[in-house]
Amino acid sequence: MEKESQREYYGKALQELGQDKRIVVLDADLSSSTHTIMFAKLYPERFFNMGIQEQNEMGVAAGLARNGKIVFASTFAVFATGRAYDIIRQSIAYTNLSVKIVATHGGITVGEDGATHQALEDIGIMSGLPNMRVIVPADAPETKRVIKNIAYIDGPFYVRLSREKVPTILNDYDFELGKGIVLKEGDDITIISTGIVLSIVLDAYEKLRELNINASILHMPSIKPIDRDLILKYSRKTGKVITVEEHNIYNGLGSRVSEIIAEDGYGKIKRIGINDTFGESGPGMELLNKYGINSENIVENAKNLLKL
Repeated sequence: MEKESQREYYGKALQELGQDKRIVVLDADLSSSTHTIMFAKLYPERFFNMGIQEQNEMGVAAGLARNGKIVFASTFAVFATGRAYDIIRQSIAYTNLSVKIVATHGGITVGEDGATHQALEDIGIMSGLPNMRVIVPADAPETKRVIKNIAYIDGPFYVRLSREKVPTILNDYDFELGKGIVLKEGDDITIISTGIVLSIVLDAYEKLRELNINASILHMPSIKPIDRDLILKYSRKTGKVITVEEHNIYNGLGSRVSEIIAEDGYGKIKRIGINDTFGESGPGMELLNKYGINSENIVENAKNLLKL
């Protein structure tokens, strides 16, 4: 499969949106990495490099939104959700302003930058904020559709993007807030993922087919709001669910799905992700494999759930 950059498609989406003079973009001295520089080249009068001042960036974003602007604020995920959390909580989420926080370099695939830069808890942090919607696209084309979709939905968003180029899978799927996507139908087990691990899940699907195990594959780009009805439909259909994410197994996709299944009282679940530990330095895709976010681990967990 062709690999493309989510960050580049984010920049392309901003360029297209920039024809609307209400759109403004802020960055924290990382515009070449986040690709907001693509917007800056076309619309320099509506681009603001705030320097290494993430808290100030979010405060200014709130002020601009209060005055009728549609604001995109970007930096790395670990800085957006860590350093700037208090400002996001008090000035953006509490006031329900239209600030779209698009954070790049999320997850373990930040790679060589190491544990200090690998945001493994950001989805949980942002999901805990009232009014905040949380989106984790799977590939570059979905990223572009997400950005253009949320621009005109009132209120705050957190969108998590990857550093790595990732396989293009979702050319033919439309993004809808709060809705999941069914990619494969099967009666034996359900595998639900979010973000860039979708290609790994689809590889596991093929390996399971070789073992005569038919899996349903669901992609959940919208973590909050989440597609509760779709999760319940497939947990009841197969009775066994595996979640896969590039995030701590606590307070991410696995936790959300577990809560839904527990409230329904039906189905067994296994969460695959980062097992409540910090990461380390190394090539991003190799780290996914080291921490068990790979097709082989998905297959083994499926076999265990099915007692094969």
